[in-house]
Amino acid sequence: MIISPNRPVYFLLVLVFAQFAGTTLWLSGNAVSTQIEAELGVKLGGWLTSAVQMGFILGTLLNAIFAVPERVLSSRLFLSSAVLGALANISIAVFPLNVPVVLVSRLFTGLFLAGIYPIGMKIAADWYGKDLGRAMGYLVGALVLGKAFPYLLKGISFELPWRIFLLCISFICIFGGILLWWLLPDKSLPSQRNSFSISALTSIFKIPKLRAAAFGYFGHMWELYAFWAFVPAIWKLYLHVHPVYNLNEPIATFIIIVVGFLGCWLGGLLAMRFGSGKVALFQLATSVICCVILPFLGSFSLPIFSILMLVWGISVVGDSPQFSTLVSRFALPERRGSLMTLVTSIGFAITIVSIQLIDWLLVRFPSNLFVFWVLIIGPLIGLLISFRRIYRE
Repeated sequence: MIISPNRPVYFLLVLVFAQFAGTTLWLSGNAVSTQIEAELGVKLGGWLTSAVQMGFILGTLLNAIFAVPERVLSSRLFLSSAVLGALANISIAVFPLNVPVVLVSRLFTGLFLAGIYPIGMKIAADWYGKDLGRAMGYLVGALVLGKAFPYLLKGISFELPWRIFLLCISFICIFGGILLWWLLPDKSLPSQRNSFSISALTSIFKIPKLRAAAFGYFGHMWELYAFWAFVPAIWKLYLHVHPVYNLNEPIATFIIIVVGFLGCWLGGLLAMRFGSGKVALFQLATSVICCVILPFLGSFSLPIFSILMLVWGISVVGDSPQFSTLVSRFALPERRGSLMTLVTSIGFAITIVSIQLIDWLLVRFPSNLFVFWVLIIGPLIGLLISFRRIYRE
């Protein structure tokens, strides 16, 4: 744990828990998608995830353009976003159930998540300077736990009605926001308030090291959320070939997502010794290798296939905190919050393309694991663009 005379140990504990609680909203709809689709009588497919991503992109883009993180105290922004995101999440259960209501609800959930995930990273950047790589490891690990938690809750509560399920998730989110607002003091806002500015944000593409870190992050994002969104589909394809195995798919999905916490945590520790650049690039390359060999291990036994999925689950997100650390390090200090938010926004815009592409391919090739080779594209481009400039960082 990271301790400083001016920074009590509980700061990080509170921030990590609040990040976990807030991000439970993200995949809560996916965890009960089967029940919702059965009640609707239609398949939502990848749109259930993409709606959240679209809302998140819109929210982060607006926050970045209007410099909201530099104009509103972080704890207030986090709490208000948690409350509004929780209300959006549960709104599906309040209004008459139909496809537009479901998708709009998920869209607004994503919109308010823009005040949770990036703002949590900004708070970490404000409080953890030299230790930021390790702190980011814990923080993104909390994001992983938050996104995996709905699958755990679903896996151990099959009889829980989906409306009650979403209410529980919303309550957890609000509790985390209140805890952060109550216990974590804010750093002061910049003395000169930043206003609307597009030109100030173009430094992402003008500063070489910032550009390299950002493109590494973009490549990683092409793979990450598509992998998370289709972990259940990968298990279904595997079990179709091996019907002899009796597997609790929600729990199996939870495990593959939640092990990403290890990648974030260990990556943070290794970054202190080897640097964030090396750790990020190594994990990015590892996830590429896992993706390449996935179709070839589809005929292997469950233990061997599970090991592959576990390694992929660890590496696919373990590079995220280190790329975020590098973006924070190279960003203009007076624009750090907005630049981190904008990079996150672009990254999530990329996820919509990869998610919808795989969704489209699975319709046409429903029993083919080679479909997931599409995920290799982003990490390879990220490696090629970022390797030279961030390897030694």
